Amino acid sequence: MKAPTVAAPPLSLFGRTAAMKGAAPPMSMRLRQIAFAAADLDQAVADLTAVLALAPPYHDPGVAAFGLRNAVLAVGDTFLEIVSPAEPGSAAARYMARRGGDCGYMVMVQADDTDAARARAAAQGVRVAWHLDLDDIRGTHFHPRDLGGPLLSIDTPTPPAGWRWAGPDWPRHAGAGHARALVGVDMACADPIATAGRWAALLAVPLAGERTAPLLELPHGVLRFLPGAAPGSDGVVAIDLVATDLAAVLAAAAARGLPCGADSFQFCGTSIRMAAAAPPRRG
Repeated sequence: MKAPTVAAPPLSLFGRTAAMKGAAPPMSMRLRQIAFAAADLDQAVADLTAVLALAPPYHDPGVAAFGLRNAVLAVGDTFLEIVSPAEPGSAAARYMARRGGDCGYMVMVQADDTDAARARAAAQGVRVAWHLDLDDIRGTHFHPRDLGGPLLSIDTPTPPAGWRWAGPDWPRHAGAGHARALVGVDMACADPIATAGRWAALLAVPLAGERTAPLLELPHGVLRFLPGAAPGSDGVVAIDLVATDLAAVLAAAAARGLPCGADSFQFCGTSIRMAAAAPPRRG
């Protein structure tokens, strides 16, 4: 099934306020988790925990159903996950082959109405790749071939502050480390304009940014859509974390042999940018 044909949004849609397009997104909508894919899970976990001084991760046995092993690390009350193929034919293994190795893998957005998101997906012709409805969380993965971009999961935890995927003990570790929040993600896309339009429709969030660099501003987090991906290789290329000790992060990254910039380091083929504060909204 090909991705639905979506015309590039007209210029008039960019920079519109939520009120001009309908109700503003609920304040509970947020960028809650990013997943990376790594061939060597233990090495990737060791690198990330050392650089960010994070508490030990939670390993979710449920990901075995996807042919994976994983580790979920708390950054404040947001999360970084690392998945590693346990089976050569898993979707993650195929995706890593397309991306050329370790890479950013999935974007997870918290929303307060799973049923509405699923209905919008059906109206767009976007398939649900996986879903699970539990008492404390409802999760839905949407097919990237239909939506464009990396794998998107929309999750509704109950209560909203919860996050089952990180295990029962993460609140005890939420203040640990040299970073306190995940606040942004950059996604390289073969067609960033059309992809941004589909994500905007699915999330019911207005488009912002420039025509050549669309973005979605959630109440908590920014999703940016950039050019540069080969067809079939859309994916996460950078994330933004709020740093509490940038110097310590860069020193630890250098000690682990990870390439560093003035305020960033490279991990799993992804630029991890460390911001002193949440990046300002742009529109």
